[in-house]
Amino acid sequence: MRSGARPYLLILALVLGCNGSRDQLLADLQSPRPEVRALAVKKLADQGNADDLVLFTRAAKDLAAIVRAEAAVALGESQDPRVVDLLGELLEDSDEDVQGRAAMALSKVKNDKAKAYLTLQYGRRGRATRQVIVQALKNANVPGAMAEVVAAEAKAQWDRNLLALTEGVLPERVGAAEELGKSGRPEAVNRLLPLVRDSQVILAAAAVRGLGDAGDKRAVGPIALLLDESFPELREAAISALMKLQDPAVAPRLQAVAAEKSAVSPLAIDAILAFPRSPQTDAALCAVIMDGASSEALAAGRSMRSRGGCPVDPIGERLARPATAASGLQAVMGLGPAALPLLGRVTPWLNQPDASLRLLAVEAVAAVGDASVVPALQKLYEQEVQGLASLRADWVTQPLPERYGEGFDPSAASAEPRHVHAAAPGTEDRAVKHATLLERVKALNATRARESGQTMVQHRVPTELYDDVETERLAPLATLLRALGTLKAPGALELLKGYTQDSSAALRVASLVGLARLGPEGVAVAKTGLLEPERDLQKTLAQALAEAGEVGQAALVELLPKMGSEKLLVLDALTRGGSVPASASAVLQTVVREGGPEAAFAAALLGRMQAKDAVPTLIKALDEPNSVARRDVLLALGAIGDTQAAEVVARDLFHDLPEIRAAAASALKKIGTPAQAESLDALKGDYFRTVRESAGAALTRDGTAAEGAR
Repeated sequence: MRSGARPYLLILALVLGCNGSRDQLLADLQSPRPEVRALAVKKLADQGNADDLVLFTRAAKDLAAIVRAEAAVALGESQDPRVVDLLGELLEDSDEDVQGRAAMALSKVKNDKAKAYLTLQYGRRGRATRQVIVQALKNANVPGAMAEVVAAEAKAQWDRNLLALTEGVLPERVGAAEELGKSGRPEAVNRLLPLVRDSQVILAAAAVRGLGDAGDKRAVGPIALLLDESFPELREAAISALMKLQDPAVAPRLQAVAAEKSAVSPLAIDAILAFPRSPQTDAALCAVIMDGASSEALAAGRSMRSRGGCPVDPIGERLARPATAASGLQAVMGLGPAALPLLGRVTPWLNQPDASLRLLAVEAVAAVGDASVVPALQKLYEQEVQGLASLRADWVTQPLPERYGEGFDPSAASAEPRHVHAAAPGTEDRAVKHATLLERVKALNATRARESGQTMVQHRVPTELYDDVETERLAPLATLLRALGTLKAPGALELLKGYTQDSSAALRVASLVGLARLGPEGVAVAKTGLLEPERDLQKTLAQALAEAGEVGQAALVELLPKMGSEKLLVLDALTRGGSVPASASAVLQTVVREGGPEAAFAAALLGRMQAKDAVPTLIKALDEPNSVARRDVLLALGAIGDTQAAEVVARDLFHDLPEIRAAAASALKKIGTPAQAESLDALKGDYFRTVRESAGAALTRDGTAAEGAR
C-alpha cells in the first residue's frame, strides 16, 4: 500500500465511526471510491466473521491496488488453507505493496503449500518483495530462510539454462551457454568446453564468453587456440574471455594479435594491459610498442612508462635505418620521458625531407619532454607557416557578415512572400506560425539553460567562403602547435592564443590542447573551448585538461555545472585522469542528484575521492529503483566506508540483478558487516559466481573470496 493510504483510511474510519454497522460496511464494499472499499474490507476483517471470506475473495480481484492489499491482509488473518492459491496469485500482482502484503499473509497460513509459493516467487520478484518474502519465511519459523530461497532460485536457474542448452533452439542455446558460464560451476565448464569448436560460430562464441565468466583456468588453453581463427566474432569473444581469465602465459599470443593491426588488435592490447604485471606482459607490451598500430603502440607505451620503460637498444637500431625509423619513432612516442636516452637519435629526423617521418619525430620529441629541441621546433613552425601562407590567404579581405540581411533570415517571418506565384493559399500563415513556434522553443531552451546555470553552446559563424587547404595538409602545423605547448616554448602562450579562433577545427584543437599544457594561464584560455559545438574537440580538450594536473581538473569541475549533454565527456575525462580536487564534491553530488548516465561517473569519482560529505547524497540516490548508476553508487559508498550506509546498502543484497547484489556485498566488505552476516552467508549459495565470491570475501577476515559453488 502506498505510504499515504493508511493514514487516509484511519482518518476515514474516525469520520465513519470506529464501530460502523455491518450493513453499512457491506454497502461500502460497493462504493465507487477505492479508499472506502478498502476501509470496509479492513473493518470486516477486524470483526473476524468466517462467513466474510467470500467477500475478501471478491475484494482480492478489485481493480484498485489499495483494496487488493487490504484483501490480502484479511485473507491471511483467516488462516484458512483454502486461500493459499489466491494469495499466491496476489504474490504475482503488478503492485509491489500487494505482493508484500500477500507474502506476509502466506506466512500466517504456515503450511507447505504457502511456503512453496513464497520460495517459488522469490526468484521472480523485485528487491522489495524478495526482502518481504524472506521476512515472511522467518515469521513462519523456517530455519535459514534466505539461504533456502537463494538455493532454490539457483537450482531453478541452473535447471532452466541446462534444459535450454540441451534442448532449445539456437538463440536459446546461445543465451544458455553464457548464463551457464556465469554460474562458475565446474559442471558448466565441462559442458561448455566441447562447444568452443562447434560448427555454429555464434554458439561457439557464446560458449567462450561463458567460459570467461566461469573463471576456470582450464579453459585458457582451448580458448587461446581460437586466436588463430578467421571469424572476428569468435576471436573477439576469445580475447574478452582471456582478459577475464587473467593468465599472463597467453600474453605472447595476444601480442601477435595486437601487432597484426586488425579490427581486434585494440581488444588484444586491452587484455594484455589488464593482466597482472609479469615478464611476459612487459615483453609483449614492448613488442607492440614497435610493431603495433599507432593507437595500440601508444597505449602500450604509456603503460610501460610507469614500469621503467623498455630496452632502448632495439629501438635505437630501428632509428638508425630509414626503413624502420617510423616504428622506432612510434616507440619513443609511446614511452615518452622513459625514452630520454634516445633523444639524440630522434632529433636528426626533424630535418628529414620525408614529411611523415618528420611529423613522427616532432611528436616523439614532444613526448620525451626535453626543452632542448625547442629551437628546432620553432624553426620548423616558421617554415610550415611560410609554406601555408599563400594557400591560406583570404579571397575576400573584408570580414564576412555574421548576421542575415533584412528579409533573408530563414527563421524570421516575412511580411510578404518573395515568390507570390508559387505560394499556395495558407502557406504564408503556416510559415509564420512555424517560425514563431521555433522561436518560442529556442527561447524556452535558453531560459531553462540560464535557470540551471548552463551555457548555451553557440555555433561558430563561418569566417571563410572556402578553404583551399585540406585538413591533412594542416596536420604538421597542428602537431607543431601541440609540441610547442607541451614543451612550454618561449612565447607559446601568445602564439597559441592566436589560433584559438582559427577557421580550421584541427588548428583550434591543437592550440587549445597546447594551451592546456602551459599551466594556469594557458588553462584559463583553453577551458573556454569546452563550449565549442564540435564534440571531437570537446573530448580531446577535456582529456588534455584532465591530464594537466590539479589546475586542469579544477577547470573541468568549474565548467561542469554550465554544460548540458557534454557533461559525459568531462566526467569521462576526470575518471580517466588522476586525482580529483576535493572542491569537486559539491558539483559531483549535484550530478548524482540529477540522475542519468552522468550520475554513474560522478558516483565513481566521489568514491575515489572518499568524499564523506557525499554519503547522504549517495544514500538518497539508492531510493531511485531504476537508476542506471545504482551499482556505481553502491561501490562508491563502499569506497568511502561510512558505517551509516551499511543498512541501506544491505537492502540490495536482495536485488534481482546479480551485478547489484555483488556490488552491495563488495561495499559491505569495506563498510563492515556484523548485522548483515546472515544475508551474506546465504548469498554464498547464489547462482552467480561473482555474487558468491563477493559475499564470501565480505565475510572472511582476510578478504579472500569463497571458492566453489553450493
